Amino acid sequence: MAVLELRHLRYLLAVAEHGNFTRAAEALHISQPTLSQQIKQLERTLGVQLLDRTGRTVRLTDAGAVYTDHARRALRDLAAAERAVHDVQDLSRGHLRLGVTPSFTAYLMGPLIAELHTRHPGIDLTLVEMTQDRIEVALLADGLDLGIAFADAHLPGITATALFTEALTLVIGTPRPGADQTAPLAVGKLADRQLALLSDDFATRHHIDAYFTRHRITPRITVEANSIQALTEIVRRTALATVLPDAVTHDHPHLTPVPLDPPLPTRTVALLRRTDAYESAAALAFSRLTHDLVRTRGYTPAP
Repeated sequence: MAVLELRHLRYLLAVAEHGNFTRAAEALHISQPTLSQQIKQLERTLGVQLLDRTGRTVRLTDAGAVYTDHARRALRDLAAAERAVHDVQDLSRGHLRLGVTPSFTAYLMGPLIAELHTRHPGIDLTLVEMTQDRIEVALLADGLDLGIAFADAHLPGITATALFTEALTLVIGTPRPGADQTAPLAVGKLADRQLALLSDDFATRHHIDAYFTRHRITPRITVEANSIQALTEIVRRTALATVLPDAVTHDHPHLTPVPLDPPLPTRTVALLRRTDAYESAAALAFSRLTHDLVRTRGYTPAP
């Protein structure tokens, strides 16, 4: 494919994204007349109209929608090919794009990144927190190399490899002297407790809410936060309780787990990738060290 044709694809996709020639031209750092001329040239070459310019917003025609779908895939595959050509198998350099759901930054990402830097200091890492559905969309669009989330229903084209089982438990701050925190707390007693929980942006919160619903509990949620670090500080300094992954509690000396009866259901943590994606040496190395770290830290093996 000629360079000019690649430019045509990028120009068309920009107009489709912005729905406006002016904004697309600004994003591309070219003049609007130049952009318009290039799109018309592409339409003449293909012999079809790709854009409907009659309304206030520029829209794709049916032919344009089909063409842009293929164009996105072509550019994605080309970018993957370029990364493959520049992939360094001895890992003296490389780049990894990793997406994780937010709860893992509280206990998993620190050890993983430290291990990656120790083993392969030449690999640069781009780490982003996002919801699981956004991770999968980014993987399919070649915006990420790997994701860490949960083994659940996945979008077509996503492959999940189980890593370990994550358990959740009720967590309080330092208990009062003489208080017995080893005996399981009946789930019905949660209605008497004030809770600080993650906001419903988190998959973990949905998991907790499903547990409450299943046991017909309406908890007194006093605080909602979108940060596990905020929750740990709140629970540490107040009488509120929260629900967190066991691994967070184990790494925090000021938090005390309280077993529930019945316990919250466990979840399987998984490494996600696009099924047909090229796996760079950096991605393969990260996958290996992730499995190694899970074993050495004693996380519960996935079923």
